[in-house]
Amino acid sequence: MKLLDDLKDLLVQARRGYREKWNRRVSTGDLLTDRWELAKEYGWGEGTSCYDNVLVIGDVKIGRNTWIGPNCYLDGSGGLEIGDNCAISAGVQIYSHDTVKWAITMGGAKYEYAPTKIGSGVYIGPQAVVSKGVTVGDRVVIGAHSLVNRDVPPDRRAHGCPAVVQPRTGPQDD
Repeated sequence: MKLLDDLKDLLVQARRGYREKWNRRVSTGDLLTDRWELAKEYGWGEGTSCYDNVLVIGDVKIGRNTWIGPNCYLDGSGGLEIGDNCAISAGVQIYSHDTVKWAITMGGAKYEYAPTKIGSGVYIGPQAVVSKGVTVGDRVVIGAHSLVNRDVPPDRRAHGCPAVVQPRTGPQDD
């Protein structure tokens, strides 16, 4: 019990220090890990960071200077690529497979896989979902709580459930 009490005391101290330095509270795993070192361990690009509580499955490739927010789900079982200078907000789910046909056939069909690609300079808002096989172009903004089940061309905004791609009207959109 002494060891457990000592560990709890260390976590309290770590939380206090983190709160004083960054004015935030994070999960225990994030107190014990470095987000940039974790991204390096995955082989992702320089300057990319990933919270400890992100679920990463399969083959996920990420470029430079990309931020993966807390509580994200990155499914690379069918292949997932994310470009440079992206912001993937808290709770975003990006899939490269689904089990729809498997479920409705009572296990008779196989899981379906398709590569998913997120371009560079992309912002994906909190709690958005990107379906398997979707390509999101460069410099795209995906709104919070959106379901992206179709490709999004470069330089566009998309939001809604399902996401509707907004027409580009000119430089004022930037």
